[in-house]
Amino acid sequence: MLQRIFIVIGCCLFLGTLQAQNQNADKGEFSGNLLLNYQKYLRDDRIGANTRVYQENTASVDAWLFMQYRRNGYNFIMRFDGFNNSPLLDPQDAYTDHGIGFWQASKQLNNLNITVGSFYDQFGSGTLFRAYEQTQLGIDYSIQGVRLIYDINENWRIKAFSGNQKGNKNSDTRFGYTPQVLSGINIDGSLGLGSEAKYGNLNLGASAVNRNIDRATMNELVAIINGYERENQFFPKYNVYGFNGYFSYNLGNFNIGGEANFKTPEAIRNIDNQLILKGGNVLSGSMGWGDRFSFGKRVLPNGKIVKNTVSVGLNVQVRHADHFTFRTSPRENLLNGLISYLPSLTKQNSYRLMARYNAPAQELGENGIQGEFTSNINKDTRISFNTSYVQSLAHNGVLNPNSQQMKAQKLFQEYNLEILQNIGKDKLKLGMQRVFYNQAVYEQEPEYENVETLTPYMEWLHKVGKDKSLRIEAQYLKTDRDQGSFANLMIEYYFSKEWSMSVGDMVNIEPHRYERMNIENAVLHYPIVFVSYNKNNSFYTLSYLKQQEGVNCSGGICRVEPAFSGVRFTVSSNF
Repeated sequence: MLQRIFIVIGCCLFLGTLQAQNQNADKGEFSGNLLLNYQKYLRDDRIGANTRVYQENTASVDAWLFMQYRRNGYNFIMRFDGFNNSPLLDPQDAYTDHGIGFWQASKQLNNLNITVGSFYDQFGSGTLFRAYEQTQLGIDYSIQGVRLIYDINENWRIKAFSGNQKGNKNSDTRFGYTPQVLSGINIDGSLGLGSEAKYGNLNLGASAVNRNIDRATMNELVAIINGYERENQFFPKYNVYGFNGYFSYNLGNFNIGGEANFKTPEAIRNIDNQLILKGGNVLSGSMGWGDRFSFGKRVLPNGKIVKNTVSVGLNVQVRHADHFTFRTSPRENLLNGLISYLPSLTKQNSYRLMARYNAPAQELGENGIQGEFTSNINKDTRISFNTSYVQSLAHNGVLNPNSQQMKAQKLFQEYNLEILQNIGKDKLKLGMQRVFYNQAVYEQEPEYENVETLTPYMEWLHKVGKDKSLRIEAQYLKTDRDQGSFANLMIEYYFSKEWSMSVGDMVNIEPHRYERMNIENAVLHYPIVFVSYNKNNSFYTLSYLKQQEGVNCSGGICRVEPAFSGVRFTVSSNF
């Protein structure tokens, strides 16, 4: 494979050089970046940091070197990926390998862009098709093949591709590509309604995607299905097709959007992990509105009279998903082989305790809604309220003992009220979060009970001087389920634009345990000491921390990870 890559890139460079000589063009532009993560494991049986990774290894390294060269409409990209005893692909195990993880050659020819090699892309919101990477979770869904993008005019574009998805699961496919073939086409654009968009702007789009199963995979599926009872047997299909249509409309301070995605029947795994023949759909919509109002007048200290103003904003999102499992193969599960992108519909929290319970999308079936209201009462005060609710569909719910029929099951609910107040040069944030979390469903632990939490939190940012500031954050999560209640305190100090340091501790102050939990039934501490340095386009961090087992989310994608104890060092450098 490497030989083919270097031949392609070498030919493209040669052609680009010839063209540059003929046209007396510029010398081109070279850029890139390096990301490196080092982890030193310090086993801690008390918090459950004693998995196979701790028993067999002492450290791990993950590295990505991205390089890009542009010249005369040509664009060449190559990325080296290295994994040494890495737990990224499987948090319970270590993986070691290295190679070319991404390569691409592209050329812009007037209105046509031609790309061969690896590429990332998405159609619409990405629900039907999204090729992307999420470094923090160790996933890479790039496509290797060919892609054409044609600009019909300044408002409309059409693109098409065909290729294979990069593997994510193991050494057999991490630096190779899955045998299933993916092809797709998308067209989208915008319409101005009336002269100078007097009646707003309307954006429209539509897509179609095909996935073809290889013969070896089909033989495995047939063998599995033949082992079922006769009434559960069916004929699996080599091809599955997905279609979508989407729109967005905005007029002044108002916008609305929607997307409909449908997939033809194919072999998928149901909630009992049995293959069934089923199609799927995802319907989603959003609405946003904001405005500013004036009322009364007030006199400033300098005697100037101004109007009192208040701004408000409202955003709402809804989604219905029903058996929309779209992967490279029915054999894949968890985060492997995903073609579609279904992020969590709920608020993405950043504080340590508030982000403890998230709601990963349930592709087999869920109905969800999220809404947020914000208001700037004045230039110093901002209030926001966010709420979300997610429930299963009836066919994946619970049995109603009165009717002996299935009914929808509540999965997640969150309320979050937050006030941000400017006090001179300081900023004070106060808030309260309340969460309902169906742990048995989200973490596939039938004996676990529903978690209900109440979490007050605060953050204070104090300007000490030029380029110096002090930030303090605190949260208290109250619950009598899962691992019990936690308190978290973090103090961060910025010495300059280059240096910062933070110290904190999260304490399991009121512990609760289930029998299966691999942690000590005692008050446990999860400290963190973090130092960062930023200089000349390079960012360095060094930390010592302990992290409890739980759901880790990044970019709306979540997975359950084991506890961590040790030292982490990261380097991120752009050149």
